[in-house]
Amino acid sequence: MKGLIGKKIGMTSIFTEGGKQIPCTIIEAGPCVVTQVKTEDTDGYNAVQIAYGEKKEKNTPKAMVSHFNKANTTPKRIVKELRNCDMEAQLGDSIDASIFAEGEKVSVVGTSKGKGFQGVVKRHGFKGVGDATHGQHNRDRAPGSIGGASYPAKVFKGMRMGGRMGGTRVKVRALEIVKMFPEKNYILVNGSIPGHNGSIVLIQK
Repeated sequence: MKGLIGKKIGMTSIFTEGGKQIPCTIIEAGPCVVTQVKTEDTDGYNAVQIAYGEKKEKNTPKAMVSHFNKANTTPKRIVKELRNCDMEAQLGDSIDASIFAEGEKVSVVGTSKGKGFQGVVKRHGFKGVGDATHGQHNRDRAPGSIGGASYPAKVFKGMRMGGRMGGTRVKVRALEIVKMFPEKNYILVNGSIPGHNGSIVLIQK
């Protein structure tokens, strides 16, 4: 597996030669620095640790400053691991969007937008209870029955109800890279990815 940490820039669309419009998301993929190479002998598993985004040294713990100094790089904001990585990476190497190619399929991991506390209509797609007639009062977006009375005398676990929505880790698979701008480390993937503009994402091959 190979991958990069990146930043979601926003959405746009491009047109194919046949005139078909394709919605795309622009991702700034890297550049990332290899800050640690883990092996089974030293750590019990194989992984490559990469870092992205600049961070002030005064806001970085001294242990992490020393960690980044070993890789001969400045403190970084985001650090992630790629397990069973097949990239030929050495400590201190810089990785950019050139590890990908147009037409490749990638997975993108991000944190979805937080929606706060939402009801069942928005959170689970419920239709709502009944029609807005026959004397019904303020039950249009209610969940309806959530269980029996004397039996089962409880609400079963997993019952879909109102609650906090969004703000969770989401992985979108099999997104095609439709265009690349290597000079800016920009890649365009078809469709949408989780998160707001400016959010951090992980691109995996």
